[in-house]
Amino acid sequence: MDVVTQVIAQPPDACWRVFTDLTTMIRWVPGLRSASLVASRDDNLPAEIRFEFLGGLAYSLMYSYDVDGRTVRWRPKFGEKGAVRGYAKFEPHADGTQMTYALEHDPGRKAAERAFDDPDVIVEAFSRFVS
Repeated sequence: MDVVTQVIAQPPDACWRVFTDLTTMIRWVPGLRSASLVASRDDNLPAEIRFEFLGGLAYSLMYSYDVDGRTVRWRPKFGEKGAVRGYAKFEPHADGTQMTYALEHDPGRKAAERAFDDPDVIVEAFSRFVS
C-alpha cells in the first residue's frame, strides 16, 4: 500500500467535509468523469459510489467511516475488477491538517489506469482544491 502524508493549511473538519462530499469529487479527483451515489448511510455519508474515469475505467467502492477519528476507508465492491482500496485520515496539525492517504491498486490494473489514482497526485490535487 502506498502512503502519502501532507500538511494542508485548513482545519481538519473542513478537509473532512470536502473529502467526504460526493458532489465535489469530480472537481478535484484527476481523470474522474463521474461519481454517482449508489447507497448512503443513515448519516448521509456515501456507503457506495460508482466511479467512471476518462478512458472507460469504471468501478464501485464501498465506504466505511470513523467520523470521530476523521478516517474514511474504501474497498472494491465484491467482484469489481480494476478498483482500489485504501483510506484517508485528517488529523489536527499546528499548520492546519495532516492528511494521510493510502492506496492499493488491484493487481490487474494497467499503468494508464494507475495514473488516475497516483497517491501523490491525488493528495496534491485535494490540497489545491481545499486551500
